[in-house]
Amino acid sequence: MKAGDKIKIDFAGKKKDALVFKLYPSSVYLKVDFKNDKGKIVKRKLSQIENKKPSAKKENKK
Repeated sequence: MKAGDKIKIDFAGKKKDALVFKLYPSSVYLKVDFKNDKGKIVKRKLSQIENKKPSAKKENKK
């Protein structure tokens, strides 16, 4: 991921298109178009953006 990439994020239970604005080691700034606020910049943790895969379920030990 680098600045200028287009990604999809979850926001309020919906998928939103976002543009990577700034990228730091542990956070990312995204430019998102909302209905009443075009070009809004939101900050997210990088781990929240990259870990979109469902977590592996642990096996029960007996």
